[in-house]
Amino acid sequence: MHYFIHAKDRPDSLAARLAARPQHLARLQALCDQGRLLCAGPLPAIDAADPGPAGFTGSLIVAEFASLAAAREWADADPYLAAGVYAEVQVTPFRRVLP
Repeated sequence: MHYFIHAKDRPDSLAARLAARPQHLARLQALCDQGRLLCAGPLPAIDAADPGPAGFTGSLIVAEFASLAAAREWADADPYLAAGVYAEVQVTPFRRVLP
């Protein structure tokens, strides 16, 4: 089953986000290589593809996991969480309809 992971950034966390980005992306790439990643990306703080110093408000990940517990365990091990980027992480089941 797919799970929707919505993480909300702490204020002024852009520097920590940039520092932890390589490790964060490596974990996402591993999911992608396994064919389990449906989509992932940051949520810009302003209406721009590159928000510059405005930074991001969070991240969205939709991926396949064996269970809700497995999805939460994966989300809890995210380098952004360890680096203090994320203030809150929500994990919920996601039922893909389209495409």
